[in-house]
Amino acid sequence: MTIENAELTTEQVLRRDIPWETYMTTKLISGTDLQLLRRYDKMAESYKSQLLDNDGPAYIHVFVTTLRDVFKEETVEYVLALIDEMLTANPRRARLFHDSSLSNEDTYEPFLRFLWKGNWFIQEKSCKILSLIASARPNVQNFVDANGDASSSKRTLTTMENVLNGLVDWLCAQLRKPSHPSCSIPSAINCLATLLKEPVVRRSFVQADGVKLLVPLISPASTQQSIQLLYETCLCIWLLSYYEPAIEYLATSRALPRLIEVVKGSTKEKVVRVVILTLRNLLARGSFGAQMVDLDVLQIVQSLKAQAWSDEDLLDALNQLEGGLKANIKKLSSYDKYKQEVLLGSLDWSPMHKDPLFWKENITCFEENGFQILRVLMTILDTSNDARTLAVACYDLSQFIQCHPAGRVIVVDLKAKERVMKLLNHGTAEVTKNALLCIQRLFLGAKYASFLQA
Repeated sequence: MTIENAELTTEQVLRRDIPWETYMTTKLISGTDLQLLRRYDKMAESYKSQLLDNDGPAYIHVFVTTLRDVFKEETVEYVLALIDEMLTANPRRARLFHDSSLSNEDTYEPFLRFLWKGNWFIQEKSCKILSLIASARPNVQNFVDANGDASSSKRTLTTMENVLNGLVDWLCAQLRKPSHPSCSIPSAINCLATLLKEPVVRRSFVQADGVKLLVPLISPASTQQSIQLLYETCLCIWLLSYYEPAIEYLATSRALPRLIEVVKGSTKEKVVRVVILTLRNLLARGSFGAQMVDLDVLQIVQSLKAQAWSDEDLLDALNQLEGGLKANIKKLSSYDKYKQEVLLGSLDWSPMHKDPLFWKENITCFEENGFQILRVLMTILDTSNDARTLAVACYDLSQFIQCHPAGRVIVVDLKAKERVMKLLNHGTAEVTKNALLCIQRLFLGAKYASFLQA
């Protein structure tokens, strides 16, 4: 493939003069084909439109047989450009390819073949045309026989299942190893954003290990072109968020942190909308809810809600996401989960530690078994070598002092003061900061604790 072919446009190709008479003389097209082509080629858009309205399937037949029988590259490009022009003017014309009069024609085969054998112009136009044909098929239920009843035909026709699988294979190949340095990936993503509406394509795409090819493309964008690519990539992820096997893959990838980075940095409403709709879909699936809480998605959602959005779907999704995240935080902030974390002896800044509601609702639970959990926290202060664990333990003690009516007295009785004082000389800032907070609350008592900020 030369760059010259890659940069061709439909308009440039349609300026060519094709020697249709020569093709008839050499029996590559019939006399009827020639008449139809002469009547159509180089005519005004309005006149072409009239011809297609009156005799559309006949023109589809001519275009497909020409692509099947003529191998000259310039002519193949020209016929693809005619079809591209026709479908761009009115995408609903793709239905003509499914007309019953063409049921014994192998309508899809040339386009499928050109995906792998043509230059970039031929590949890209074939992909676009096939995608539109697939989307326009009349009976999604019986897509296997959408190109005619193969069982009654003397030869095996290319089925719509062949088309969709062939398209997915080619699109994944473009994402893995682009034919064109700047056009392959945007073209592939653009097609996928349409095709992944089909359940059969989602299945085929996941089986082809295509999901992992999308994840690196989820990254903040600045130029108009890259914003469109990002939007269409996120649209693909949203469509896949309705398909369980794809969700399972997304859960093990970096998709979620990447989506969150995008939504934090994007001002484009359509990008924000599709990411929020995706997060809403994923919230209740597997561990996504817990991950979103850890990644502070609630704060991001509340920040987005404060902005002026015109899209009702986006506003509804933000409200649903906020409600779902709050419910998740409540669930994640249960005392049982906290107790389990403390008993394991490894603490981290999981949501419950800094959630005022958790301490308010669960403070009396700390009295269970003779203040067992507080005693375990003392042991952690004595034995742990992990700076994060020590910092969180100090913070939790300071929260207990602040929230329990007798917190200060109980913690002093348990000899916490001496243990925490030692940590004031710890080499890690996070530990000393939280040890100091704990000591301040011990000395000042709950009355003044509200003036101290962690």
